[in-house]
Amino acid sequence: MDLSFLRRETCIGMNKIYLGIRKFIFYPRYYVAVNHKVVKQAAIDIRALSCVKFISQSAARGLFEESALTYLVRTHPYYLDQAGIKRPGFCRDIAREGLHEGWTVTHAALQIAYFLGFVEVVIIGMDHRYAYSGNPNEAHILEGADPNHFSPDYFGGGQAWDNPDLAHSEESYRLARQEYEKTGRRIIDATLDGACTLFEKVDYRTVFRR
Repeated sequence: MDLSFLRRETCIGMNKIYLGIRKFIFYPRYYVAVNHKVVKQAAIDIRALSCVKFISQSAARGLFEESALTYLVRTHPYYLDQAGIKRPGFCRDIAREGLHEGWTVTHAALQIAYFLGFVEVVIIGMDHRYAYSGNPNEAHILEGADPNHFSPDYFGGGQAWDNPDLAHSEESYRLARQEYEKTGRRIIDATLDGACTLFEKVDYRTVFRR
């Protein structure tokens, strides 16, 4: 996709977005990373980003310090309900409560957008279709090119990654949508050929008048 139209928008980039900045021809205003493997693998490139960064405090330990552009946020992987089942949470005030990771960095970014006061969030390029072997959340080494992301170098070439957990991710998205809609806010998904069905679907050309 030609994403140059995003130059006119306030964008939140995630994880290894820096691999596509030259290709996409836009630069994010904000950046989010909560996965320990991503933060460790990409520390040098994340530091080089000249935008406001929100990074998991535990993942950043020994790699990042807070600065004018870098905020280290306390994160929660999940909470246990009364039956001892892992559930996602949603933090409205990340300064006091931190962030719930929700098995997907997109859930963390939605909480940040909520905290920053955005009333409409448009998702572009949501990963929700993966080729992998094994069980959800299992750690693997990905030899060869990465088939699941916009760049073959995303996790490719012998890097470690965790298998996605789409069931838990969808539970997180349902919660995020509920929290937004409680206050009259809106999350819409403009991903081209996206596999996620949890948010209202729109054509990005209509939203951005392409």
